[in-house]
Amino acid sequence: MKKSKHDCDLKSCFLCRSCVKEWQPAISANRKNFDIKKGEVIFNEGDPVTGVCFVYSGNVKVHKKWGNDKELIVRFANNGAIFGHRGLNTNVYPISATALEPTKVCFFDLEFFNSTLKVNHDFAYNLLMFFATDLQESEKRMRNLAHMPVKGRLAQSLLTLKDQFGITDKGEINIELTRQDLSSFAGATYETVFRTMNELIGDKLISLNGKSIVIVNEKELFELTTDNVADQ
Repeated sequence: MKKSKHDCDLKSCFLCRSCVKEWQPAISANRKNFDIKKGEVIFNEGDPVTGVCFVYSGNVKVHKKWGNDKELIVRFANNGAIFGHRGLNTNVYPISATALEPTKVCFFDLEFFNSTLKVNHDFAYNLLMFFATDLQESEKRMRNLAHMPVKGRLAQSLLTLKDQFGITDKGEINIELTRQDLSSFAGATYETVFRTMNELIGDKLISLNGKSIVIVNEKELFELTTDNVADQ
């Protein structure tokens, strides 16, 4: 991770959009922009908490250990999103963050971030709403891991990716994930996801275009997410 030669535009990230204009000079003075290579770890689960990050450009996976040799992708952060916030009330990060593509992040240390919360009421309120949504999504995912079959979890993962990243002109979900990352996001083994993907292709619910995924029948794919009978 190296310091970027180019600063952010002070208007794209979640923090900049929510703060009053009078706070912009303080943001400019305290921001630190970094260029992250594809596959580079930004921080690891268990590292000391030093601050909070925002995505200026690119895409970051937020993940945590799941068993001895597996990981569970908690969420993806892109388009100005915050990450690292799960460590605000503890001394170490409870999750890891890794760049999925060349990414630029904007970093603020904890002292300035806490000062920003106290001064900017709209930012504090918007962050509270974000925390509430994040908690709801986390609880939903934990419930799905316990009760939803793999086919339903994979369907839900694909629909979530479509909603967050959109689709290309070719109808492809606008993010390329390795099958291992897709497995980690769905909370299943690589082998199970590979088999289930082939079933969805056979059922003509999705199709593949190289490494990209196309949702062919969104209605039937969504119907799989309403089946909460765990059979795998």
